[in-house]
Amino acid sequence: MKTYLRIFTLVDSIYKFIFAFLATSLLASLFGLVNFTMIIPVLEILFQNKPQAVAQPPNFQFSVEYFVQTFQYWQAKIYYEKGAVSLLWNVCLFVVISVFLANLFKYLTIRVLEKLKANLVGRIRQRVFEKTLDLHLGYFTEQRKGNILSRMTSDVAEVEFILTTSFKALFREPILLILYFVALFYISPSLTLFVLVYIPLTGGFVGLLINKLRKQSKQVQETIGTVLSIMDETFSGIRIVKAFNAEKFVKQKFKTENEKYTYLVKSIGYKRELSSPFSEFMGVALVIGVVLYGGNLILQGDKSLTASQFFGFLGILSQVTQPIKEIITMFSHIQRGVASAERIFELIDIKPEIQDRPNAKDLPTFNERITFENVSFAYRNEQWVLKNINLSITKGKMIALVGASGSGKSTIADLLCRFYEVQKGRILIDGYDIKEITMHSLRKQMGIVSQEAILFNDTVFNNIAFGKEATMEEVIQAAKIAHAHEFIEKLPQGYHTNIGERGSQLSGGQRQRISIARAVLKNPPILILDEATSALDNESEKIVQEALNELMQERTALVIAHRLSTIQKADEILVMDKGEIVERGTHQELLSTPHSLYAKLYRSAEIIEDLTPTIETKIV
Repeated sequence: MKTYLRIFTLVDSIYKFIFAFLATSLLASLFGLVNFTMIIPVLEILFQNKPQAVAQPPNFQFSVEYFVQTFQYWQAKIYYEKGAVSLLWNVCLFVVISVFLANLFKYLTIRVLEKLKANLVGRIRQRVFEKTLDLHLGYFTEQRKGNILSRMTSDVAEVEFILTTSFKALFREPILLILYFVALFYISPSLTLFVLVYIPLTGGFVGLLINKLRKQSKQVQETIGTVLSIMDETFSGIRIVKAFNAEKFVKQKFKTENEKYTYLVKSIGYKRELSSPFSEFMGVALVIGVVLYGGNLILQGDKSLTASQFFGFLGILSQVTQPIKEIITMFSHIQRGVASAERIFELIDIKPEIQDRPNAKDLPTFNERITFENVSFAYRNEQWVLKNINLSITKGKMIALVGASGSGKSTIADLLCRFYEVQKGRILIDGYDIKEITMHSLRKQMGIVSQEAILFNDTVFNNIAFGKEATMEEVIQAAKIAHAHEFIEKLPQGYHTNIGERGSQLSGGQRQRISIARAVLKNPPILILDEATSALDNESEKIVQEALNELMQERTALVIAHRLSTIQKADEILVMDKGEIVERGTHQELLSTPHSLYAKLYRSAEIIEDLTPTIETKIV
């Protein structure tokens, strides 16, 4: 219940919604109750029972007695002045008005609930999305993407469902029950006590059902997260799946998880839906018990209960079973929703490992140098990925990182952007520890062009202007510098052409040039190039390299590359091996030592020299 109630804390002015819901529910319930109590005077008229004469209306007081006596006064007045037929017309007209008002307030109740549901679900989804974006990069490497998507889709949908079901059961149905039992007790205290003794018998069964549902509900949401992950991985890597004839393997993998999900859903469904027929059966059994008990009282001549009152009691009692049924159903359904809510709050409650410190300052500009001082780093307490890294990049200089795959080159770039937190040592920009700088101002100084051009299912214009309010002229100028303007102009709608998911409508070289144009538009003083051309063919690479050369002019650059043409231009080359900088110097200085690791990489083609413009030169 604690988790359930916490859901409502996500809505602004929740008490306003609750008050409006309670007010409209109370009025709808009152008029609904009046409709059933009108059975008694109608039957009295039809049975030709004369109402007791009342000399004057009662004095006002806020009680059931006052309203009953007032109705009896007007009932008697109309009967003795205008006759039974006139009284029947008036009672029926009163019922019509009461039914109209009951349904009007019921509609207003639904409107309040729908507004609350829409606001709450939108707020939850927004909160989850924003919190996910605030998490450190490591979270996304540790979690399945499908699991994250499942929390934002199916878990939110489950919360939406239980909100609709449970809000009525939690706030409206208890009001109805109280009103119904007040009316029942007023008509016949002995019959009402009989009902109250009978109802708790259903509680034990419902409790057992809820315990079973609670355990399986969380398993369902975790399993659907796995299913979504398999789907996402399969469709994203469909080329590899087909190239390796892995369709059968992937189908079996999906089938296993899907069958597990199907079994859990069926099991929960069977248990959950059992509550409805059980409560209905218990309700019918209750009515039969009341008929036997009440009928026996009437047949024995007990004057505390007339036939018309008994029919009125049965009419109201028939409505008592509905809110009880709703409450029982709510408890059986709510467990699945609570399990989803717990998964949502697990994500919301994650404390970001990397965030701005309370006294963090903005870094307005980059003026002097970037310094790594004895920096060491490991992923999740594993062995050190970087060990005692010391380097200095003066403004306007280019540093190239060279080394075998897994030597820690990209990790240095990630630490500089503060995607991960340094565990030992520190990184300084202009003498400021980057932990003391706001992440927004830090990353504002940097532009990244990676091996894989990350593009979005949007227009060319929006991909280049991503994260920045830019004019068409600024975007075109950036595209020209990136050597992208020419091919963009040839697209069906130019800069307004949608490039598909992950830029699927463009070639690899075109995607990379769009990525470079995005970096150009940002105009950062610090540029990070992470294997920006390694995945391209020779022709595309030549064009992209020209764009990169223009991009790097008068910028501080940290370049991770295998291309000799790129490495040779570096002011200093750092050679990495097993997380350490083992050599440093210019291209010629490093080659002058025959047995150096750099020379070994050069001879083994880990560093590729451009031979001819037609030979494809890739890193394997």
